[in-house]
Amino acid sequence: MAGNRRVDRRNGGEASPVRLIAVAVILIGLVLVSLRLLPGSPFESSAAAKWGDAGSSTSDRPTGSGTDRSARQPSSPSPKPSPSLEPLPFVAKDLDLNIEGWYSWSVLDRRTGKIIGSKNMGETSTTASMIKAWIVADYLRRAADAGQTPSDAKLADATRIIRDSDNTRAEQFYNQVDRDASIKRLISMCKLTDSSVAPDGGWSRTALSPRDTARMGNCIVTGTAAGPKWTKWLLNEMKLVRGAGDFGIRKAFPAAEQKKIAIKNGWIDRTKEQEMHINCLAIGDTWTMGVMVKYPINMGYDYGMKNCEKITEALLRPGT
Repeated sequence: MAGNRRVDRRNGGEASPVRLIAVAVILIGLVLVSLRLLPGSPFESSAAAKWGDAGSSTSDRPTGSGTDRSARQPSSPSPKPSPSLEPLPFVAKDLDLNIEGWYSWSVLDRRTGKIIGSKNMGETSTTASMIKAWIVADYLRRAADAGQTPSDAKLADATRIIRDSDNTRAEQFYNQVDRDASIKRLISMCKLTDSSVAPDGGWSRTALSPRDTARMGNCIVTGTAAGPKWTKWLLNEMKLVRGAGDFGIRKAFPAAEQKKIAIKNGWIDRTKEQEMHINCLAIGDTWTMGVMVKYPINMGYDYGMKNCEKITEALLRPGT
């Protein structure tokens, strides 16, 4: 009966040769289909190649000469452009003004840190009273760092130094901040590159450039100079400069805008050099600016004060 034995596949018996051949054919067919879809395979179908162009790893595959590889590479999403900044109220340009003597200017964009200016914006002049903004800032920051609050009398003195450019009180504050050590802190803390301590150690002959003047203004408005506790107070005092010291840069702006601009100017007749040194610092919403002029001493103060304004007007963007 052995020759008549029947195998029941449902009970796990052996498969017939026909069934084995059918299974083999199916497996071979699946392998060939897989090869046609495999990127880089010699059997790759045109459809698979198209899928590769749409972003598969085939985008890094070498192509024939003369083929633009970049066209086969998947493009990454383009970064969204940052919102464009409003232009500064100034236009960078060379000035050719009918001004006697030497003049120089610089503007710092507070949003980007970019500095524009005249070709000689790194040349220095003596600051005169313009440096008082730093002296007061240095005094206030150091007091706060020491856990001290200046008395009402001291704050009144600071107000006189800023608003009225009081020399006697400025000298007192300068002594309290260790004189030329304060100027060395200015150069270090505000990252000045052109400036230096006066040979005699006095505040009036501190050497600053217009470029460093703009940097000093930025150092004040960012809070580095006076510290977080006193920066707003100092800027407000600088907006309230009055009398002889209220001239220069902000006078070139409309009256409503002038009230928003903080300033500290310097003016002095240098008998040794037989020159007038006039300096202007201004701090706006998005910018800081320094302007300096030097000219023969016999031309008087008004000439330089008006030229600070004249230089600013020449740089203002139309419609400002």
